[in-house]
Amino acid sequence: MLLFFFFKTCYLYPDPILVAFSMFKAWRGDNSNVIGCQNNRMTLRNQYCTSQKRYSSRSPGKSVPLIFCRYSFHFTVALSFRSHESGQLEDVKWSIRCLRFLLNQSLNNEAFNLWVEGVTGTLAMLLTLQTELEPGATIQDIEEMAVHCQELLNSDISKTLLIAHTMALVSAVDACARKGMEGRAHSEKVIECLREANRSLPDLHKVSITLAECLYSRFEMTFSNDDHEEGMAILDSIIAFRLPQNQSSQFLQDALELVALFAASQLVWCGRPEYLEKEIHRFRNLLTGASPEDPVRPVIVKQLSKLRGLRRNDFDVTARFRDAHSIDSAPVPPFRDLIMSLSQSRGGSSSGSEVANDLPLDPFLLARHLSDVSDIEPAIEYYRLVLASYHPSSRTAFRAGWSLGDVLRTAFSLTNNVDYLDESITVHRDLLASMVQSQQHFTVAVSLAYCLYIRFCWLHHRKDLDDSMRLYHVVVHNQSANIQDRFEMSCIWAHVAHNHVHPSVSAAYDCAMSHIQDSLTFAPTLDTQHFRLVTMRRHYEVLPLNYASYLVHTGQLHQAIEILEQGRALLWSEMRGLRTPLDQLRAADSHLADKVAALNRNLETMMLTISLTGNDDGDDSIERIDRIGLLLLQQRKLLDERDTLFSQVRTLPGFETFLMTPSFDNLRLATLHGPVVIINHSKRRSDILILLHNAPPSLITTSDDFYDRAIDLRDRLMKCRTSRGHVLDSKQYEHDLRSVLVGLYDLVGRPVIERLRSLNVSEQSRVWWCPTSVFCSLPLHAMGPIPSEDGLKRHFFDLYIPSYTPTLSALIESRKPSNEKFEKPSILLVAQPDQSLLSTITEISVMNRLDTKVTTLKSSDAIPSAVMESLRDHQFLHFACHGKLEDGKPFDASFQLHDGKRLTLLELIHSQLPTAEFAFLSACHTAEITEGSIADEALHLTAAMQYCGFRSVVGTMWGMADADGPELVEHFYKSMFSSKQAGIPYYERSARALRAAVRRLRKNRVPLERWVNFVHYGA
Repeated sequence: MLLFFFFKTCYLYPDPILVAFSMFKAWRGDNSNVIGCQNNRMTLRNQYCTSQKRYSSRSPGKSVPLIFCRYSFHFTVALSFRSHESGQLEDVKWSIRCLRFLLNQSLNNEAFNLWVEGVTGTLAMLLTLQTELEPGATIQDIEEMAVHCQELLNSDISKTLLIAHTMALVSAVDACARKGMEGRAHSEKVIECLREANRSLPDLHKVSITLAECLYSRFEMTFSNDDHEEGMAILDSIIAFRLPQNQSSQFLQDALELVALFAASQLVWCGRPEYLEKEIHRFRNLLTGASPEDPVRPVIVKQLSKLRGLRRNDFDVTARFRDAHSIDSAPVPPFRDLIMSLSQSRGGSSSGSEVANDLPLDPFLLARHLSDVSDIEPAIEYYRLVLASYHPSSRTAFRAGWSLGDVLRTAFSLTNNVDYLDESITVHRDLLASMVQSQQHFTVAVSLAYCLYIRFCWLHHRKDLDDSMRLYHVVVHNQSANIQDRFEMSCIWAHVAHNHVHPSVSAAYDCAMSHIQDSLTFAPTLDTQHFRLVTMRRHYEVLPLNYASYLVHTGQLHQAIEILEQGRALLWSEMRGLRTPLDQLRAADSHLADKVAALNRNLETMMLTISLTGNDDGDDSIERIDRIGLLLLQQRKLLDERDTLFSQVRTLPGFETFLMTPSFDNLRLATLHGPVVIINHSKRRSDILILLHNAPPSLITTSDDFYDRAIDLRDRLMKCRTSRGHVLDSKQYEHDLRSVLVGLYDLVGRPVIERLRSLNVSEQSRVWWCPTSVFCSLPLHAMGPIPSEDGLKRHFFDLYIPSYTPTLSALIESRKPSNEKFEKPSILLVAQPDQSLLSTITEISVMNRLDTKVTTLKSSDAIPSAVMESLRDHQFLHFACHGKLEDGKPFDASFQLHDGKRLTLLELIHSQLPTAEFAFLSACHTAEITEGSIADEALHLTAAMQYCGFRSVVGTMWGMADADGPELVEHFYKSMFSSKQAGIPYYERSARALRAAVRRLRKNRVPLERWVNFVHYGA
């Protein structure tokens, strides 16, 4: 009758605290003959449970006796003392059940309500103890604690007890995080309780830190901006609170680490580097204000170093390659050894919660190393053991599940056993079903889409293809994912849909095209934008070409031309948009026009600033990246303002399409003075499109080997220019170049000439080439010889007057309306003769004899600042100097002036020359695409001159022979200023004048390479 003894004791000791104390002493061993041993405690609990069941079965409305409730509470309090010291999990669970029973009875017993706070607090304490002792403690336990803690926060409990109960909840949440239960543990119920505690106990920084950690954990799952803003506000308040000098605070250190984590997630997963830059700026200011003795200084330095490392990786593709190589080259032990290590780790821990810390390698990087069939089953077993080591709702469990799915897919690739693939699909689907829209959702959906596509290719079940395409549609619109990742997935979606003629092909291509420009959003300068394109080049270079090939195949020629325009020369197009004339807008709304003009000026200045002043060498590269970071913050603000302004402009009548992608009808304006030949070089389907002003586009279909033959011609040309022995004027060079021109005529020239004739385009007409891909490096203007009845060797430029244009928009821009003047223009001559350019002296003499005003800057007068200043006062520009290229750095292409000073491509485009008309670049490599650059971006000096405002430009495709300058220049300007072309603007005479000068050069029987070199761009 131990239960009777318990109640008898209660009557003998009317003070319940004394009862609890006496029982506590007994359980400590002072009275072991009563209840000190395990068996007696078990008997007492069993009989107590019998009474509890009897009271629970009473009819509704009848309350439990107050005496039973009061002493039940003290019994559990005393028992909790014992279990806290002994670590007896069973006692903890029994006490929790007892306290839950009491709370359920309190509503029916008003007298007992006086004890609710004590019962609630004790239950919270015991639940905390359970989370520490039990590996499988549930998320529901934490949520129950939050509910009870919320009740206490709204009660009149003393502050001391409130702090104790609140810290119990905080400890439980922290324990869950340590055990890998950080997934759904941070529910809104828990977070709301911590919010209330943070408001009630603002000085309790541990609560603030735990709340911020919960918000960060949820932010990593959902990427909610509200969670980010709330978490950062909490951390800001902790960082602002500083202890007396030279006293360290763990909370401050934790806050700084969380700030860095928030910023890193915004960059890596959300593609929002402006948050990273903001925090780098914060940490630099903190570092400046921290004394050398400040104990928090090392933490600031550490976090600042991490953030700057992330930023450097974001702007340095080589760092990513290094990181990938280090992972792939890491030594990997056999999976059987990993299983043994994992089992030992689990066996050594009572809770199994610290397994991850003891693993020899990150378990989520190993699936890629599975290459031996004998490792398949051990690998699968290993990942299943890892998955079983964590709570199902945890982030770690997600990673383990994803890795299991990955290794199953790899097992299929090694064995062709479709059962492995089926299980991989099941694992991925189960993961996806338990997740919200987040970066993790994106990752799993991508893996599942890939598995489904593999199974479709294996079993040809159409449903698998449809499911895969639906998943790609989901992932590319997942706003939680990085924009570069979404762009890549949209390209893969388009590729697969195109391969299998899936109905989603157009939607996939449209999505991918829209992501191209979005990918440049967080790159404030031209060179960083080019870096973005280079990192995406595997997809970017072929995306518009493949989409255009699909549109041509389906008979949508107008749309194909629009897509080719939209996907080329993105950098020039972006900057050209910033210089769009606003005269019409000013007439409609002058105030709005002024705002747009000011904003465009600010954006353009930003795009050029860093590149003009930065240095990639040594320590200065760090300062350069810091300047990029500051500009990035400004850029984000300006882009938001621009979106608002453009929305206002597009509400005005007639401005509905203001600065939107040009339509086919607008693009056709490029053909006002002659046809434009567009070559789409796509592996899927290559075509030649001839765009006419008053007729539909004319399509020339090509042979199946067109794509490969074009690449072969480009490679042969590059090889003959770079191989040893193929120097200027060599016979081998002549032979190889001649074979390229013959092959180019057979591939492109013959069908184009035949079609131009059928379209009644007369010989000696102007014809513009708008090439793509490898054709950007091939001399289309000189292909031949063309067979003739008279036996004369003619090339394309003998039949027509050829020019090039990077895009249709650039050609349209070169013909923009102006107050045309027909008097002879003034010429600015920039010359830099040296021992390797002796003919430049003669070229200067030729220029000074022209019957027009010529201002000469040579030798010490030819410095960049003087050239840029003089450009504003002249319509024509003539360079006679060295041209230099920098591999991989197209914006560093330059003219070499006095004392080694350089006038770079970026410095040229920084200027705005509204009166500029024509530029003759008598220098090497001025129309050559830099090694490592993207062909369709046309990043060379000739295109830069066009962007500055020059309507027509003569450039060179490679190195120029010094001896050719004087004669070519003499005959060129003689033709330009001939009275036979009276009434035609001088810049429009330049293409015909170049052809006449090159023909004269050919009569001197100079090697083929020397006259093919010269090209004309623009109007």
